[in-house]
Amino acid sequence: QVQLVESGGGLVQAGGSLSLSCAASELTFSNYAVGWFRQAPGKERTFVAAVNWNGGTTSYSDPVKGGFTIPRDNAKNTVYLQMNNLKPEDTAVYYCSSGRTRWALPRDPAIYGYWGQGTQVSGSS
Repeated sequence: QVQLVESGGGLVQAGGSLSLSCAASELTFSNYAVGWFRQAPGKERTFVAAVNWNGGTTSYSDPVKGGFTIPRDNAKNTVYLQMNNLKPEDTAVYYCSSGRTRWALPRDPAIYGYWGQGTQVSGSS
């Protein structure tokens, strides 16, 4: 069973940057697409970004497009979420999840498999 561990969350002022990491325990992690999601208090978990197995294809939600990127380093079994120009509305717990295929980048969290425990990101105005 793949275990995912997110890290890098914290408090950042509006306009600042933060880089989250998602490290996997199993080497097979590099064979699958990975998604980042976020969940604000009292709201549903929503799609943020996804990357295919080799990092060649990415997908972003409209609110983060142009500000966030999702690189991956398969040699380190890690996927990142680089967040630039953060806004207070980006405040949420951020989760990474391993997909079930190499190429598909679904936006429905129910389609994903393994999940990490999440890391808190708080943007202040």
